[in-house]
Amino acid sequence: MTHKILRIDSSIKSEGSISRQLTDDILARLKSSYKDTEVVTRDLGANPLPPTDAHWLGSFATPVDERSPAQAETVALSDTLIAEIKDADTILIGLPIYNFAAPAQLKTWLDQMARAGETFRYSETGPEGLVKNTRAIIAFSSNGTRLGSDIDFASAYVRHMLGFFGITDVQFVASDHYALDADSSLKAANEGVAAIAA
Repeated sequence: MTHKILRIDSSIKSEGSISRQLTDDILARLKSSYKDTEVVTRDLGANPLPPTDAHWLGSFATPVDERSPAQAETVALSDTLIAEIKDADTILIGLPIYNFAAPAQLKTWLDQMARAGETFRYSETGPEGLVKNTRAIIAFSSNGTRLGSDIDFASAYVRHMLGFFGITDVQFVASDHYALDADSSLKAANEGVAAIAA
């Protein structure tokens, strides 16, 4: 059975990106763990998504048969992004830390999919995620913002948003002190990659 992987890169660096190297290494590990894999890649750094602005909101508020071509295109993109995460068995996300938080382009990706009735619904007991049986692996990279520290405003947010969509099996692999001690940071990351199991 084919294991479907959705790879999301969000670094603005095309070369020299630690998060991209981590997603490369994790992807290689996953491919070696499963007999057959299918990978869909979305590079948010090279191809940023449009923002969730007034046009975006108005597109969904407009009845289907009254939407302009631009509105229809906006909705179709969001539908495609949602279909990609629903179709994936594993989502691999590169999370470089910019100014103690997640990159804007990664937040836009999450915003595009935060749609009631599609990735979550409101129930009598509160919001319920609708993306089931999906695993997420986060490649967390920073020069000195340690994963889970008081100045890490990214990892909990990404974990929360994924959980809001129903994805609660979330694992982090971190290289989080590269500028302070590159060798130690990369060693910790390599150990994290090696610990990933199918």
